[in-house]
Amino acid sequence: MDEPTASFDWTGPTGPFTVLLGPGVFPPTRTSIALAEALEVNPGEVVIDVGCGSGVLGIVAARLGAARVYGTDVVPGAAEIASRNAERLGVGDRTDFRTGSLLEPLKGVMADVVIGDVSGIPDSIAELTGWFPGGHAGGPTGAEVPVAMIEAVADHLKPGGRMYLPTGTIQDERRVLEAARRIFGDAMERLSEVEFPLPAIVARSKAVAKMMSDGLLALRRRGSRVLWRLAIWRCVRV
Repeated sequence: MDEPTASFDWTGPTGPFTVLLGPGVFPPTRTSIALAEALEVNPGEVVIDVGCGSGVLGIVAARLGAARVYGTDVVPGAAEIASRNAERLGVGDRTDFRTGSLLEPLKGVMADVVIGDVSGIPDSIAELTGWFPGGHAGGPTGAEVPVAMIEAVADHLKPGGRMYLPTGTIQDERRVLEAARRIFGDAMERLSEVEFPLPAIVARSKAVAKMMSDGLLALRRRGSRVLWRLAIWRCVRV
């Protein structure tokens, strides 16, 4: 097992607590906090956390009363770090973190709740920022990985089950929402929305300018800053 190399102090829902991070393991972000704030888990429910990273959202789900939490992550070592964090925080007996792409490690597992916090950052932007040191970004437009996750969800979500999905104007959001509507129809509700500034190196990049001119990104200028919008959706399988 890779040894932890850093830690993160979580102050979102069910916190505060500290999670350990390992090499290449993506740390919690503002998206993680927004998802946790929107997340509803009823006692006894089964939860899947796709792209679990350090395990923080799965741990939040367990603390909210989930009977069982499954997490997956394609980054080598992430599942081990997430498992260690769950043990440290007293929910190891209700969590099961596995290594693999999206929902592939969970054949036969059906859930009441899916947390769909996978990368939606275009590869070119991820390369500029270094946000994904393992190279596991969201695809050329940032929609490819989320769309693949959405298309796989139908095989793992019980009727009446809920997926919590982040989308952003820093990706081809239209394509992600089209995929979600193919699966969930009109049973989608936007729970929250917030804007964040892009790092200057990203806002000035040719890659962003090209994607904006192609109509893939819908960014907004406010003074000298360029803003992107994050939305959290609850999608119900009817």
